[in-house]
Amino acid sequence: MTKIFTTAISRRSMLKTTAAAALIGAVRSAFPSGAFAAAATPEVTGIKLGFIALTDAAPLIVAKEMGLFAKHGLPDVDVAKQASWGATRDNLVLGGAANGIDGAHILSPLPYLMHTGKVTQNNKPVPMALVARLNYDSQGISVAKEYAETGVQLDSSKLKAAFEKKKAEGKEVKAAMTFPGGTHDLWIRYWLAAGGIDPNKDVSTIVVPPPQMVANMKVGNMDVFCVGEPWNEQLVNQGIGFTAATTGELWKGHPEKALGLRADWIEKNPNAAKALVMAVMEAQQWCDSMDNKAEMAEILGRRQWFNVPPKDVLGRLKGDINYGNGRVAHGTDLYMKFWAGGVSYPFKSHDTWFMAENIRWGNFAADTDIKALVDQVNREDIWRDAAKDLGVAAADIPATTSRGKETFFDGKVFDPDNPSAYLESLAIKAAS
Repeated sequence: MTKIFTTAISRRSMLKTTAAAALIGAVRSAFPSGAFAAAATPEVTGIKLGFIALTDAAPLIVAKEMGLFAKHGLPDVDVAKQASWGATRDNLVLGGAANGIDGAHILSPLPYLMHTGKVTQNNKPVPMALVARLNYDSQGISVAKEYAETGVQLDSSKLKAAFEKKKAEGKEVKAAMTFPGGTHDLWIRYWLAAGGIDPNKDVSTIVVPPPQMVANMKVGNMDVFCVGEPWNEQLVNQGIGFTAATTGELWKGHPEKALGLRADWIEKNPNAAKALVMAVMEAQQWCDSMDNKAEMAEILGRRQWFNVPPKDVLGRLKGDINYGNGRVAHGTDLYMKFWAGGVSYPFKSHDTWFMAENIRWGNFAADTDIKALVDQVNREDIWRDAAKDLGVAAADIPATTSRGKETFFDGKVFDPDNPSAYLESLAIKAAS
């Protein structure tokens, strides 16, 4: 296994270090590695990256807080909070040269939706690249307290009668997610459909930015939602609703967020792109260590990042889950993964599933050439180059671009070599 970097640099000592050269020297001491000297000099000293207040943005935030970008020759990286995934998209469309951003912590399917112009103004394609996965697991499907008596957990069918009753009374049943075609949209649709609830007919899907989920459920604006942490845990801590299931229970070890970059920025700055990935990799290794979870929760909770109590972050980071419906689980393996087991590597097979599910719900045409599209957007080659320069152990570098067949909680199997067979096996879908 790759060495986990657990040496922390105190914020106070960082603030005292004013000169960039001194900063880089300090970081080299704290994170010993020959990679910095071996790598080609970045073409630029920074990039403006976007992030949403979600725990899976941690690798970017940690890389900034601990000077890892500076270590790899990028002392001027700016990690800027975005209001929503729509804002992230809009700022990526603008690009850094026009006061936007050139990269982001992003929903894994979003670079594909932008690259093809599916979610951009006038359907104008914005060439994008996905260069690393940021995390696996630890999103949540939360339900309003009014449905507690249904006993709903992983099996969503327990909500069917309650939803039908509400609709018969002339009321709307709302299922909230964070962006059409994004990961949370796909998780909640999969969960509902597996229980016989058609997300296109039986509920109304609405878009709500992650930090606004709890407040909206509090005032009754939605019945169910899917979002990343810390918002599911905060919902439980505030007694507003409960977690029916975590997404790791739907698909254990599932890919979630990614590091996405504008393709034109990579073309102009290939060395900087590799350096950026190296810094994020080191941050992922630090984030993955259980010894660092408390410090990580404290960092993320700060005003400039999430502005939440660290306890809203920490529990599920460690695999301790209070579902809020009487179920409490300690020390589960449903915690968020950042590195071990190939998490950081962007498997093309995973992007193939994201594209297949977007075909399922009508966001892409049924005849979309998935392989060609994934080959255009997924830049796992940059990840491999970065891993080599960083000295990542061979055992931690996947041998192929596919993780193979994936099995879901309802018994469905996805073969990345035959996505059509998977789509045909699904009873509820928009795609013909």
